[in-house]
Amino acid sequence: MLGKIHSIESFGTVDGPGIRYVIFVKGCPLRCLYCHNPDTWTFNNAIIKSDDEIVKDAMRYKGYWGDKGGITITGGEPLLQINFIISLLKKFKELNVHTALDTSGALFNNNDIDKYLELIKYVDLFLLDIKHINNEEHIKLTGKENKNILEFAKFLSEHEKDMWIRHVLVPGITTTEIYLKELKDFISTLKTVKKVEILPYHTLGVVKYENLGLDYPLKGVNPPTKDEINKAKEILGVKYGKI
Repeated sequence: MLGKIHSIESFGTVDGPGIRYVIFVKGCPLRCLYCHNPDTWTFNNAIIKSDDEIVKDAMRYKGYWGDKGGITITGGEPLLQINFIISLLKKFKELNVHTALDTSGALFNNNDIDKYLELIKYVDLFLLDIKHINNEEHIKLTGKENKNILEFAKFLSEHEKDMWIRHVLVPGITTTEIYLKELKDFISTLKTVKKVEILPYHTLGVVKYENLGLDYPLKGVNPPTKDEINKAKEILGVKYGKI
């Protein structure tokens, strides 16, 4: 099966446990204001690769992964190519490779529940990006509602799938204490959260917007201060240890 790929990183250290082979796919339904990969939004200029081709290349690096490493599929939004992703993950699991899927869950749909039940068979760890706990603020931030994302989190919990919750900390948008507490309350209802990752907003993607001829939507917004990061960690992160 063929997939639309943006790029591949053979020695990733920030997308799941251990050393990982990271596959960045193309296409995303969200338009997060802080997105640092706007070049993954559409399928334009995608590299077309087969699942067999990717698996063969990845396995050349297996010796570096150790006990905790493996492969991570990220994006973009991988679930925009769910059939390809299922096929790819299945092939990795047949080779006993630890698999992680970085997703917002925004495309989760109960009408396609059988497809998602098939998907979770082949994922050891979900890296679930919760952009904003408040629906109205989520729409402002991403252009879409958060209902499907929260439902997907519940779905993973109900099916006992391990997950890390990821939350980007943006001053004036996701640093508000009341929303952080609401997020903590929601996370506390999930049974399988192994870790909460606070990802401080950065401006490293500005150059990509310029190269694409796009206006950067958060111009003038600075990364969070150390105090803002520590406050968020205190609210969200103390209860959850690292794997």
